Amino acid sequence: MMKAVNKLGLVFFPAFDWAISPTHPEREERLLYTLDQVQEEGIADIEGIKFYNPSVAEKEDIERVHFCVPDVSSLVTESHMVSAGGAITAARAVMEGEVDKAFAVVRPPGHHAHRVVYGDRGFCIINIEAVMLEYVRQRYGKRRVAIVDTDCHHGDGTQDIFWNDRDTLFISLHQDGRTLYPGTGFPEEFGGPGAFGYTINIPLPPQTGEEGFLYVVENLVLPIIKDYNPDLIVNSAGQDNHYTDPITNMNFTAQGYARLTQRLNPDIAVLEGGYSIEGALPYVNLGIILALAGLDYSHVKEPDYDPEKIKQPTWISEYLKRLCEEIYRRWMKKEDAAKKMFEGKDSVVRKKRIYYDTIGVLEKQIETIRVCSACSGLITIKSECDLGYSILAVTIPRDACPRCIDEGYRAYRTADSGDYSGVYLQDRVNDEYCAKM
Repeated sequence: MMKAVNKLGLVFFPAFDWAISPTHPEREERLLYTLDQVQEEGIADIEGIKFYNPSVAEKEDIERVHFCVPDVSSLVTESHMVSAGGAITAARAVMEGEVDKAFAVVRPPGHHAHRVVYGDRGFCIINIEAVMLEYVRQRYGKRRVAIVDTDCHHGDGTQDIFWNDRDTLFISLHQDGRTLYPGTGFPEEFGGPGAFGYTINIPLPPQTGEEGFLYVVENLVLPIIKDYNPDLIVNSAGQDNHYTDPITNMNFTAQGYARLTQRLNPDIAVLEGGYSIEGALPYVNLGIILALAGLDYSHVKEPDYDPEKIKQPTWISEYLKRLCEEIYRRWMKKEDAAKKMFEGKDSVVRKKRIYYDTIGVLEKQIETIRVCSACSGLITIKSECDLGYSILAVTIPRDACPRCIDEGYRAYRTADSGDYSGVYLQDRVNDEYCAKM
């Protein structure tokens, strides 16, 4: 009998009762073809690979991360709670030492869900990786975590949530935002005053292939992770960089994904996008599973695989070499750059316009981050959207100093609910959530 080198936990949840529409690419078939492939290849018979049923996330798990407007129960379906619970189940299996690694092959996805949530955008309502990660920190204590997002679309929601969190290094490899939704994810997006430099964006040109992805991982992602020295590595394992994906323009392969997974060596992987339901996902997921288990994946290939047809243009290799050098220079000089940028400032303000493409709603947001020498700083958000909501949301960070805690509660208590449709407080120090309407 074949035996896995790494004990691996697998969580599957196809979400039969949730789809954007019956013909939309984000539907249950995304996982059903993978399940068929996994069964055909006898993955369940490999010693050391264990299948887990997903748990159901609690409302408190969502509120630890998001301000759902007007509340969690109004926006978040049971399928979303199970998807987040599947990620939590995967993490718990790793943290409890039951397995060495885990892969949550679940949907709906989550990496476009920001801290404030009015509905579905980019096929996402809640950020399942963020919910999982904050569950881990609440249950198992402080952890330094590197999240590497390899979805073809920029993980703008994950970036937003961890923008000012030095305990979370967020790295996103994605198709250049000038050519693809959500139009963000440039190297200049580098993090807030409490975590400047800990957001790393690597925009890749369309037609980037296996050669380019692996070059970036070897020459930029892994050196930065080594410098950061995290306790956990999480892979937001989007699979829409595949050459057959219908909504993107990249040339990655199942072999490439397997090699990337082997080199990145994540503790936990969580499925994100990937919409070539028959041509890519069964092979990509199989390659990732074998790589996580430490098994041979060299025979995993798509039926129509032709390396000549998806060969990466020569200019992309030179472009990526220069891009990696520039981003690594930024990383090495981040402390000096932060000092110049934030010294003498009391706060930093970001004005954002966030479009909910699935429901056709525009949000206007003003986020204020206090520049604090004792902690990462209090965050206040004033937000309004086309649905008629106008809210004030306050986040007290996990590492908050007494002054920021006091200011956070003062901002919440003194806010006139007559001026807002909702006032919310997220106290990460005491793991409490308050709301008044």
